[in-house]
Amino acid sequence: MYKTIPIILFCLFVSVNLFASDYVSHRLDGSSLQLTTTDGKVQLTALHSKAIEVLHQSDKAQLPSFAKAENIEIYSGLIELADSGEFLELSTPDLRVVIKKKPLTLSFYREQQLLVEEEIGYFSHRTTQGFRFKLTKDEQLMGGGERVLGMNRRGHRLPLYNRAHYGYGTESQQMNFSIPAVMSDKKYTLLFDNSAKGWMDLGKTQADILQFEATGGRSAYIVFSGETYPELLKSYIDVTGKQPLPPRWALGNHASRFGYRDQKQVLETIKLYRQLDIPVDSIILDLYWFGADVKGHMGNLDWDKATFPEPIKMINTLKELGVNTVLITEPFILTSSKRWQEAVDHDALGTTLDGSSPYKFDFFFGNTGLVDVFSASGQQWFGNVYKELAKQGVSGVWGDLGEPEVHPSDMLHKVAEANDMIATGDEVHNVYGHQWAKLVQSSLNELNPNQRPFMIMRSGFAGSQRYGMLPWTGDVSRSWDGLKPQVELSLQMGLLGMAYTHSDLGGFAGGDSFDKEMYIRWLQFGVFQPIYRPHAQDNIAPEPVFHDEETIRIIREYIKLRYRLLPYNYSLAYQNSTEGLPFMRPMLFADETNPKWLNMDDQFLWGESFLVKPVTDPGLRSIDVTLPSGNWFDYWTDRIYKGGQVIGYPLELETIPVLVKGGSIIPSVAAAESTASYSSESLQLDFYYDPSVTSSSFVMYEDDGVSASCLETGAYEKLHFESQVLENKPNAFEFKLRSEKGSDGYAGLPNKRLISLVIHNWSSQKNRVSLKHQNGNPAAKIDTEYDSAKRQLIIQFPWTMKEQIIRVAPMK
Repeated sequence: MYKTIPIILFCLFVSVNLFASDYVSHRLDGSSLQLTTTDGKVQLTALHSKAIEVLHQSDKAQLPSFAKAENIEIYSGLIELADSGEFLELSTPDLRVVIKKKPLTLSFYREQQLLVEEEIGYFSHRTTQGFRFKLTKDEQLMGGGERVLGMNRRGHRLPLYNRAHYGYGTESQQMNFSIPAVMSDKKYTLLFDNSAKGWMDLGKTQADILQFEATGGRSAYIVFSGETYPELLKSYIDVTGKQPLPPRWALGNHASRFGYRDQKQVLETIKLYRQLDIPVDSIILDLYWFGADVKGHMGNLDWDKATFPEPIKMINTLKELGVNTVLITEPFILTSSKRWQEAVDHDALGTTLDGSSPYKFDFFFGNTGLVDVFSASGQQWFGNVYKELAKQGVSGVWGDLGEPEVHPSDMLHKVAEANDMIATGDEVHNVYGHQWAKLVQSSLNELNPNQRPFMIMRSGFAGSQRYGMLPWTGDVSRSWDGLKPQVELSLQMGLLGMAYTHSDLGGFAGGDSFDKEMYIRWLQFGVFQPIYRPHAQDNIAPEPVFHDEETIRIIREYIKLRYRLLPYNYSLAYQNSTEGLPFMRPMLFADETNPKWLNMDDQFLWGESFLVKPVTDPGLRSIDVTLPSGNWFDYWTDRIYKGGQVIGYPLELETIPVLVKGGSIIPSVAAAESTASYSSESLQLDFYYDPSVTSSSFVMYEDDGVSASCLETGAYEKLHFESQVLENKPNAFEFKLRSEKGSDGYAGLPNKRLISLVIHNWSSQKNRVSLKHQNGNPAAKIDTEYDSAKRQLIIQFPWTMKEQIIRVAPMK
């Protein structure tokens, strides 16, 4: 079968070329250019100054755009159109499309640089449609969503059909979350806005051709441009939607397993976390909350009172301990479940081809139907389930099997957003999880409009980030091979908006015995993943509290580090929600000019300041770390490494390589048992002094951690910290602190803070330190201490939130 693919595709391409369309006429209407061709209508729309959509229209009804944000503001700035006879040229200030009239093909430019051009562009042949683009010889391509293929996906043919890969390790062509988009090292992103089953061929069949093909669906793509990778990513999320801020507790530690069998086990697990002084913010219940057995109960969507006799009391007890309750739900309603007839009566399920009855089929858990998350009736019924649970005090949703894991191709769905257009399973399969997330978000927002939802999902589509989805990387093997690809998976997803992609820490599937070293290494790495959630099959406990004293001791300190870094991490969440920047950033963000960084899939940047290299092999005494230019501090020892080289980093079981860029400013607080007691009234600022870095800054974002409207209403505070080396004064600098409040306050807003400024790499024991207001008047009294062993100068003072300047200089 494999050997016949190129021949089939060759025949397809030849037949398509015979029907290439030609330009007939055009009309410019605002930000849209309407082309009439010999083969129909083509519409080009400037969605953004850096993003242009191309839609091939036809008489046949098409599904709506799922990738674009519903409330997107279409670009209304400068648009220019030129007609030279042979070509049309449509331009915004940042992106230009050259339209060749015969045959009709489009080429996209950033100023004079050609980004990408169609080969034959759109094609349609019997049951296949899509687009073809040219690739340049050395072009590298990232994207496609969750795959384990290496960072450069050039040369692969990627299936576009969300499908679980149980127990995967170091290679996977197809997983839970496929995104029909690529990001090129030429700094453009190409997104195919089509939800149907298909393929994305990145130079596999023909080395110089990028081809998207689908069995049906929407005939559209969007080209994004940016001069830098962060700028390119921002243009993408400006169109596909910004991730809302999660509740602050989402960044804490989550107890999770498959699964907690009864109410007593839940409460005793959390009690053990508290006894062992390990912070925890939620407990996540797998399918036993609605049934005592794995099979036969899916779709009950209500408590099994035999094992959870007093669920509301349990939820309230946990809440008093600062712990939230999260429940798994699946979209499958078994015919044996308590709610089967209710779902049928409410017309909530996908139907057979005649539309008269629910589609029933067998899969692992039993005979079942599937909730139609696209229909108005399905949305209302399923949404009411989530409202019922939220009213009981349930704080979060875990959406599992949402590919869907089994989805008959001939099942019918009624798409409410398209005037009840009927779509088959294959046409909407890839947006099922996407639509499910939208349903959960809208239902919970309707019940509690100013409360941020918590929603873990394992499947979605381009733009799913706008619904607050927190994806995980599926049922990974509990092994070193399962740990190895987790950096690649999170980096690839973050480049296409899904910045909260994380793994089941410790691995999920299999494992005959406890691999202590692998478990510790995975949970150490997890501190620098967006969501910290050990989770696994319970033949081996995934929670650290059930392991030996050494494991508990090591992991306790890492989880506490996670809580100490909450001000830094929460600020990364703010950056993501406003700019699209991921928490985990590829090394190419450190040096965009060097192509070697693109292929690096075993280390990453955590925000702008940290460099992290997970340990993914057993028994290592040292590991190579590749450093970008500049100076880098070992986070654990303060040893300084000169950048631009590969270092051999010494390893102990207690540490993994974590380095901090010279000049960085890292805010932190004391670790608490949960984020319910979070406070930044006592704030530590670690300043990694590097005289070669003349200036640096960090913006720390704060709000109440709960309200959904903080950014819109101004109920926040931004703390600006800046350092500046003083000219003509060796080893002297100024450090500025400034508070910028939004238009409104928020609950817990401190009116003063106790600041502890820790200056690393400071060699002078005697120093002149002054603290003044911006106007030059002296500020509060300060206390200083010098730690000669660590070469750290500690300066403590109360900050009344007025702009202040600390000047530090060694005494002669």
